[in-house]
Amino acid sequence: MQYQVSRILAGPFLHLLWRPEITGLEHVPASGGAILASNHLSIVDTIFLPLMLNRPVTFAAKSESFNGTRLAGRITGAYLRATKQLPVDREGARAGQDMLESALGLVRSGALFAIYPEGTRSPDGRLYRGRTGVGWLALSSGLPVIPVAMIGTDRVLRPGSKIPRLSRIRVRVGEPLTFGSYRGQGTGARLRRAVTDEVMRSIQALSGQDYVPIYASVRKEELAAANGPKK
Repeated sequence: MQYQVSRILAGPFLHLLWRPEITGLEHVPASGGAILASNHLSIVDTIFLPLMLNRPVTFAAKSESFNGTRLAGRITGAYLRATKQLPVDREGARAGQDMLESALGLVRSGALFAIYPEGTRSPDGRLYRGRTGVGWLALSSGLPVIPVAMIGTDRVLRPGSKIPRLSRIRVRVGEPLTFGSYRGQGTGARLRRAVTDEVMRSIQALSGQDYVPIYASVRKEELAAANGPKK
């Protein structure tokens, strides 16, 4: 109920200012468990993707996103809490696996779960190598992975920006990936990587982003080192 109320209250405002549009909505099942795998350009991805779908979707969002102090952060945190998103403490040793196991329970119960395989926002608008959690979730659940491309959200709120800008947002949803050929072979590292790479190729085909074969977190560390204190 709270989810629907948040959509009713926030939806008209978000549609009026950012005019989001979606293509490929027919690929999202009307019921039953499934995994949405999206690129990640901005914190507002987690607002606009659920807004454009016809059924509730749960995201794994970093716990800090629920407790922002700036205007955009407070709005985002309120929306995440209202729509019952899944907070993730990224500091714990088992944080990632605990999140995946929670997600597995959700999709097995018929929920729609969304994940960012890159693990963090792109630092420069390019698509980075996927973490294999999405592969584990797909292989463990046997449920389809639906690739998604968010387009234009990085122009609305770039990492580090305080105030959202007005810019058109587009969401592209691709055909489900089922990975039937891997069924019954377990969830080993090689299979997780193969599934994840296929998911990332599908996301890239939808988004048109340049692909970078390293993790986004590694690129962020490189940028931080390059922009560090000068002697």
